[in-house]
Amino acid sequence: MYNQARFLNLSVDEYLKLELESFARHEYIAGQVYPILGETQVEKIITENIFTRLRTHLYSTDFRIFSSTMKLKIEPLNIFYYPDIFVIANQQDRGKFFKTQPCLIVEVISPITERIDRNEKLMNYRHIDSLHEYVLVYKSQIRVDIYRKNNQNNWFLEVLKSPRDFIKFSSVDLTMLIAESYEDVEFNTNSLGI
Repeated sequence: MYNQARFLNLSVDEYLKLELESFARHEYIAGQVYPILGETQVEKIITENIFTRLRTHLYSTDFRIFSSTMKLKIEPLNIFYYPDIFVIANQQDRGKFFKTQPCLIVEVISPITERIDRNEKLMNYRHIDSLHEYVLVYKSQIRVDIYRKNNQNNWFLEVLKSPRDFIKFSSVDLTMLIAESYEDVEFNTNSLGI
């Protein structure tokens, strides 16, 4: 996911200034800034499918949905990521350049990004008190992993692998078929279980 760090030991203010002036997006971790690789067509299709369903479902509610053009800051760690999709429920989260209080984060992952999304980001996202669900949607196979926090602040993993399974976004009260996430993505029919 990350190329070699091009900018070392930047302050948060320097990073935010860089992002305003740069055509490329960068994520910020412990003073180091990493450029983000561009999306593939499949990642873009999956992201747009899920974003559209969430956007339609959340229309005229107090929830706000953001795509990968909005930064998410993990306050306790001073980390900035660009999740593929995230939703906030807190109307006090009014930052112009970044948000801090998501209830739901969705990442579309590839074999290249899986290690970072499943390990580093999962560990870091758990520091966000408002977060209830972290969802990983695979682009290379039909699979959705949902990390969900319960009332005791323990996290549990649910793995879905059939296009007929339902993804339950509990934090925003939306249920959708996995097949809807992969609409217009070309798999061979055997991989869909059809």
